[in-house]
Amino acid sequence: MVTSPPSVVVVTGVSRFLGARVAARLAADPRVDRVVGLDQHDPPPALQGLLEDVELIRADARAASGALADLGAEALVHLSVTSAPDLQHGGRAAMKEQNVIGTMQLLAAAQGAPRLRKLVVRSSTAAYGASFRDPAVFTEDTEPRAVPRGSFARDILDIEGYVRGFRRRRPEVAATVLRFAPFISSTAATTLTRYFAQPLVPTVLGRDARLQFVHVDDALEILHRSVTEDHPGTFNVAGAGVLALSQAVRRAGRLSLPLPEPTLNTVAAVARNIGVGQIGLDQIDLFVHGRVVDTTKLVREFGFTPRSTAAAFDDFITGHAGGSSLTADRLVAAERAILDGIRRVRPTAAEQSPQAERGPQAERSPQAGQHPQAAQPIGKPGGDRS
Repeated sequence: MVTSPPSVVVVTGVSRFLGARVAARLAADPRVDRVVGLDQHDPPPALQGLLEDVELIRADARAASGALADLGAEALVHLSVTSAPDLQHGGRAAMKEQNVIGTMQLLAAAQGAPRLRKLVVRSSTAAYGASFRDPAVFTEDTEPRAVPRGSFARDILDIEGYVRGFRRRRPEVAATVLRFAPFISSTAATTLTRYFAQPLVPTVLGRDARLQFVHVDDALEILHRSVTEDHPGTFNVAGAGVLALSQAVRRAGRLSLPLPEPTLNTVAAVARNIGVGQIGLDQIDLFVHGRVVDTTKLVREFGFTPRSTAAAFDDFITGHAGGSSLTADRLVAAERAILDGIRRVRPTAAEQSPQAERGPQAERSPQAGQHPQAAQPIGKPGGDRS
């Protein structure tokens, strides 16, 4: 459905890559008169150039109530959602304050904004959780099969709960919830892009999860259309097709390090505590169980098809080719060397197996011509030798 675009748009989270790009695209759209960026942090220098035509207001969600009404906002794009705790900025407590409490306060402010007619909220496919009970493919109507372990997934469920409440109170506002698969591109810097950029990629032993990604440019297009057009509802946003985790590691030219799940949990926790990693339970559950969503509703409603998961991941590889540990030829040579080593080990193991089957008692059996008494243990029956 296409209607007249809103004249005043407020975008939260403009101090981050996604929010800054969305605000910049809207500001460049001649149909939009005014774009206001709302964030409690100043944008870093790398993003300030994108925001030259965006009015910046430094304020948190608590101050949004007055801002939304005073600005005459007709559309609110809520992107101030963080997927991993940052120890330098308050850790998990600050993450929940921003994601859950911040969304609650922002929607309370939006409820009192009389001119508001569009609400767009960033969500995630993490809303479906990840467990052994999962269906092969999630649709927008599928409920989580188990309560998610990860903090981000639990926050997403709370956020969507607040949006449902907002829809009941303001049914005239077109509310759009976009459940994005993990973002990826040649320029995106996320927990998963850093994970796949490592020379040695830890994986879960015995598991090969099915993964989906969405290219950042496709996510930006969907967000832009959600603001300039009317698409109320909840939508899965992902690239078609899947990549197994082992395929993704191999395509990136990295080396896989399979670890038992408890070991990976411990290693990831230690890395987070010392500030050198952000892999949490959300990502580990994804690596164990995988997650695939259906995007039929998105393509039908928006008339737009995101590039495939494989194509999105290939763009990531292009931007990180310099960090590849293995070229295709070196990877094939490494696999061949491993297989040759296995073939050499097998005959040796076969030669040793008869001896192993005889066991230690056979090794102590008396030699030909030796009296059986010679093989008896030293000492008297019933006690140690004095």
